[in-house]
Amino acid sequence: MEKQNRVSSAYKDEFYPPIPTKATKFWRTCFIAQLYNFFKLNLKIMLIVVKGHS
Repeated sequence: MEKQNRVSSAYKDEFYPPIPTKATKFWRTCFIAQLYNFFKLNLKIMLIVVKGHS
């Protein structure tokens, strides 16, 4: 039996994570946006808890 030669390529583009855009980096590091998202999430959680106790 003859052994097949496999050609293995280097890593394909699909294996690398996507690079964030400038806007994405800004929104991830903006303190005011993070504070807003924090309170928005807490409000959602509190509404779920209050509905569960009524």
